[in-house]
Amino acid sequence: MKLIAAALVLALLAATPARAAETLRIATTVGYPPFSYVDDAGKLAGFDVDIALALCAELGAECKMVREEWQRLIPELRAGSFDAIAASMSITEKRRKLVSFTDRYYSNVVRFVARKGSGFDPAKAAGKTVGAARATIASDWLEANLAGTATIRLYDGQQEMYGDLVAGRLDAMFGDSLGSYAWLQRPEGGGFGFVGKAYRLDEGIGIAVRHEDAALLSRLNGALKAILANGTYERINARYFPFSIH
Repeated sequence: MKLIAAALVLALLAATPARAAETLRIATTVGYPPFSYVDDAGKLAGFDVDIALALCAELGAECKMVREEWQRLIPELRAGSFDAIAASMSITEKRRKLVSFTDRYYSNVVRFVARKGSGFDPAKAAGKTVGAARATIASDWLEANLAGTATIRLYDGQQEMYGDLVAGRLDAMFGDSLGSYAWLQRPEGGGFGFVGKAYRLDEGIGIAVRHEDAALLSRLNGALKAILANGTYERINARYFPFSIH
């Protein structure tokens, strides 16, 4: 009888389907290389994407990357369209009212970029035209500090802004230094450089989740600590920058 019972238990276990892996839907944007862009194969790629995939792997979850427009990221997260945002989003008190953030997964500052030899001075920007990405800490700072002095032009995408800078339709742009650094290494950025001081306007860059998803937030923080400790983060960092951005 014992042998029969054991056989029945084994048969039941064998007939039970394996539990499906958890799927995490993580949103990012495109047009912000090297952090997020579409590669030659048509897939989402970049530092943000690689970090998201590494965190999912650490959690044993399947990672479904979702492409979303920058200004729709927080509204769609809150609406349940995806579970988290990994899109180089600055941690600020204003955004904390809407979403929760993990610990920072990298640090950044904001700087002006202008053509070399142009003489652009952020302290003497009267009559100049300065660009920034819309709905960012950079655009918020410009509107709070240079409105009425300089002409502020806001862009939905970084590439359009870089194009206007090259074409001379902007005297300068104001944005995240790491994204600008990557562009300055490209041929079209060769005639430009950073101008003035660096501004730290946030608490770092974090992954956003809904306020009610405290358990997911805790797990993501644990996974982030793990990839920092086991060398995964360092390897991802080295794919894009010759220095640590954490």
